[in-house]
Amino acid sequence: MKILVTGSAGFIAGYLIEDLLKRGHEVVGIDNYSKYGFIEKSYDKHPGYTAVKGDAKDVNLMKELIADCDQIVAVAAMIGGITYFHEYAYDLLAENERITASTFDAAIWAHKEKKLKKINVLSSSMVFESTEHYPTLEGEQLKCPPPLSTYGFQKLSCEYFAKGAWEQYKLPYTIIRPFNCVGIGEKRAKNEKEIMSGNVKLAMSHVVPDLVQKILKGQDPLHILGSGEQVRHYTYGGDLAEGIRVCIENEKSINNDFNLSTPISTTVLELAEMIWKKINGDKPFNFTSDTPFEYDVQKRVPSVEKAKNILGFEAKTDLSTTLDEVIPWIEEQIKLGNI
Repeated sequence: MKILVTGSAGFIAGYLIEDLLKRGHEVVGIDNYSKYGFIEKSYDKHPGYTAVKGDAKDVNLMKELIADCDQIVAVAAMIGGITYFHEYAYDLLAENERITASTFDAAIWAHKEKKLKKINVLSSSMVFESTEHYPTLEGEQLKCPPPLSTYGFQKLSCEYFAKGAWEQYKLPYTIIRPFNCVGIGEKRAKNEKEIMSGNVKLAMSHVVPDLVQKILKGQDPLHILGSGEQVRHYTYGGDLAEGIRVCIENEKSINNDFNLSTPISTTVLELAEMIWKKINGDKPFNFTSDTPFEYDVQKRVPSVEKAKNILGFEAKTDLSTTLDEVIPWIEEQIKLGNI
């Protein structure tokens, strides 16, 4: 199968493309390198991979690339850590709507005129930002109040793009919602605002790399946002890539939506203490709470039964194993000045 992946230089796409190539798929990736600049990937010279520098908002280019593809995975988006939700509230909505519309325009054309079979839309757990039902089932996004953040609202909009494209043009789709992807490969974004967290300057605003680098830099007490009681489901990037690939390959995913996540709930405080012990051993764990950001959702607990029952997918990598891969990678990136 030949698959077009937008936002191919991004964090999640890196895991996905590697997985698709290992499974024998041919992949075309498009990215404008606006977030990190050019990043060399391990698979850049793979015979099954073609990298294109370009903008997903360019409909003509998108049509050219999608013309002989079987499926597309719409990953490209302006995305960042929690500071992004505040610093780029308008841009997250406007820019991502332009990317989404362009991608769907090309996909609708390719489905009608060429051989495209389906669009796979990477949504977000943030569509459930306003829910009070846990574990949160697929479909809850249609019942709960809309997301409060512009980012969450735009991700919900992506899902309505899929709904509309099917209703009007019969373009098949799969909606994919990752929950708190954790792994290696994410670096300092070029336009990420630097903030101070205690005595450490951060430019990521993703909880795992931020906590790791603060502890590696000797921060004591450790500064965390809010009480630390925020609940998350930290999902390994390799597991998430497998789940997305299964959505691409399995016909049961057509015109369906899936939460892709580990089933294990972890509080930020539990995460922080786990990282602390891996780096500092038996040194007493001390922390202090900083004022949280407005859109720091307090609880995310997805239902994962649908993906398991329909697709046979389960995220099986535990958080401790994931951290054993992530911590030394971040340590090396700090030395290189990339984080």
